Amino acid sequence: MSVSLKHRLEYAALLAIAWLFRVLPHKAAFAVAWAGARVAFHIFRFRRRETLRRIGFVFGDTLTPRQRRRVAWLSLRNLAFNMVELMRAGRYTYAWLDRHIDNYAPIMARLRELVAEHGGLVIGLPHLGNWDLAGIAVHHAGIKIFSVAGVQRNQLTNDWLNRQRGFGLDIIPRGSSALRQVVRRLRNGEIFAILPDVRTRRPDLSIPFLGGTANLGRGMAQFARVARVPVLPVIVRRVGWFRHRFDALDPLFPDPDAEADQDLLRITTCIMRQIEAMIRAEPGQWFWYNRRWVLDPLDAEEPAGEFAEEAPDADHSTPPQETP
Repeated sequence: MSVSLKHRLEYAALLAIAWLFRVLPHKAAFAVAWAGARVAFHIFRFRRRETLRRIGFVFGDTLTPRQRRRVAWLSLRNLAFNMVELMRAGRYTYAWLDRHIDNYAPIMARLRELVAEHGGLVIGLPHLGNWDLAGIAVHHAGIKIFSVAGVQRNQLTNDWLNRQRGFGLDIIPRGSSALRQVVRRLRNGEIFAILPDVRTRRPDLSIPFLGGTANLGRGMAQFARVARVPVLPVIVRRVGWFRHRFDALDPLFPDPDAEADQDLLRITTCIMRQIEAMIRAEPGQWFWYNRRWVLDPLDAEEPAGEFAEEAPDADHSTPPQETP
């Protein structure tokens, strides 16, 4: 593997920062992350104008300019805290998670019930709170959970991210065989986690979302339909600085008698309606800084998806969809 000097330097910087956040006491690490987020927000104004534009589009005059800035700040601060928790992921135990997640045991019991009843489960995990913590929490509860991840441009950074996420999620590299692996593992009683609130790069499902229309992938609903398992939207909310709460919303079940495209549209629309309600209730919990804004129109020059293989027994090929 040939790695450029730039990528090596980026990786070295990442390792240095990760080392610092691991050796610092928990609260001190968060204080450093908070300070870094303040500098990024107030001095460097990291993506601030675009983020405020997005918040203004969604909320209009219901939020004052000051309230919009507050939402943007909380979102960036939350991202900084998420990075600290990801860098410290190797230290987490069931006992630590039980202390820091308010309803840890009940929510894990709910997941076990759904898997036992239906033979598998798709989790729609939006960019709310610390979404990466879900995989870690489920894994430490003894429940098998996996996801699909694309490859970052910096292979060293990509491998590091997968190692950190691997403390919870089992990562399948995105590629031609990923679809069949997902369906097989769902049918074997595992949980598949997927990020539903990201615009896909080619035309697919047009879903009302946040006052606009989002072009979303059918993957979440398609996998559930093929494997005949429900889709459960799960929200991971940050409570203060250090605590979390999981919210399992209403599961959606595929209808085998319905026309396939209409069923996928129904499932995805219902899931996104629940997610939108959570975003509107606590907008500072959502990640507003995503480079690929969920409501951006499609670009004709964008490449088609990376999944080329058709899912077994699927009604249509499954476009790519972001995963944790």
